[in-house]
Amino acid sequence: MKQIWSSLLISFSMYSKIPAPKRDWSKENMCYVMCFFPLIGAVIGGICYLWGYYGSRLPIGDPLHRIVLLLIPVIITGGIHLDGLLDTTDALGSHQERERKLEILKDPHAGAFAMITAVLYFLLYYGIYMELSISSLPIVCLGFIASRALSGFAVATFPLAKNTGLVALFSKASSKLIVRLTNGITAGLMGILMCFFNPVLGGFGVTAMVLTMVHYYHMSKKQFGGITGDLAGYFLMICELTIAGGVVIGEVLIRS
Repeated sequence: MKQIWSSLLISFSMYSKIPAPKRDWSKENMCYVMCFFPLIGAVIGGICYLWGYYGSRLPIGDPLHRIVLLLIPVIITGGIHLDGLLDTTDALGSHQERERKLEILKDPHAGAFAMITAVLYFLLYYGIYMELSISSLPIVCLGFIASRALSGFAVATFPLAKNTGLVALFSKASSKLIVRLTNGITAGLMGILMCFFNPVLGGFGVTAMVLTMVHYYHMSKKQFGGITGDLAGYFLMICELTIAGGVVIGEVLIRS
């Protein structure tokens, strides 16, 4: 039980800004870290849900309401996944050899492609949230859990680009079978709940999520030889965006 509790605390202290007691990063304590990764998505989804429904009752305009909604995940995670998105787009935009791309991932400086990506990402996300009806928000909130479950599954399943770094550390320390089963089941359940809430909109969200996962696997293997911590952040940010985008596309088609 102590081992499980330590894995939970390490997961929250690493992937969120939620205060958590520190635990030693021993192999035993890190065994189930990725199993608890989706719980952070549950916290994000819960807060987004509450803000989406009750924040609209505050005396503020709809644009500000939607901006806060899209910033909640970044605030709770401290931008750790956003950093991975920007580093990855810098590396991809360089069009260099694989080894050079891996070096760019480690570069602490932000390049032009990172800045362009940050602007375009949040503009697109804002546009999607402006089109999203609040009644469909639960599907997007479930997506925060599902995307992290898929990310945890990938850490225990996909090839690694290198034997160093956080993803390699968590992958080596994790009980891979349990991580795969836990996250695979969680992702499947979230997909079912998304479709149960609304078969059409949920279906679009799940389809977007699956396609993003397929892209993640093939892109990371082709461009980098496997996944890294930055690539995991890239996947998570893109997956959250495409799920919301898929729901909006479904809504547009229904309205038309």
